[in-house]
Amino acid sequence: MTSGIPAVPLTGEELTALVDGLAGLPYGGEAVDQRTHALQTAWLARDAGADDELVVAAALHDIGRARPVRAEHPGLPHEVAGAEFARRRVSERAAWVIAQHVPAKRYLMATDPAYHALLSPASIASLKVQGGPMDEREAAEFAAHPLSADAVALRRWDDAAKDPDGPRLTMPDLLAAHARCVAARRT
Repeated sequence: MTSGIPAVPLTGEELTALVDGLAGLPYGGEAVDQRTHALQTAWLARDAGADDELVVAAALHDIGRARPVRAEHPGLPHEVAGAEFARRRVSERAAWVIAQHVPAKRYLMATDPAYHALLSPASIASLKVQGGPMDEREAAEFAAHPLSADAVALRRWDDAAKDPDGPRLTMPDLLAAHARCVAARRT
């Protein structure tokens, strides 16, 4: 499923530069850098059978932390900055899923009793800043959105993508998924 044609679609060269620009950037006290985390999240998405658009969104879910995106959207939380970037350059669906990967953590805390045990100490600490578990009304509103399952899946891949020795999607595979998304939007 692709949604919306961005005004200026992200090119493969720009995608490569963005992802490679994440190399060496710390990932909130985790054992991986931002680039490894992005490519590992994308690998987990592809391994789970996600479509190309969701694989690309998985790779870009934390792109709001990239220097050029932060410069375009100073002061915004990373998920909001990343969503603004994705809305203009990738797709509306990717933007929504990226924006909701933080609320999805709050949703899972409210609805899945086993979820807390899966979180790293850094993720538990950031949850407090992010508002803690959703209340019943918030959880119901989140679950009612037609893309909520995509955001929850992305959240779970995000949580699992913290292994420095874990598998990662290769850049050629990410670029191929991105190219298929761009081609699908043109038809």
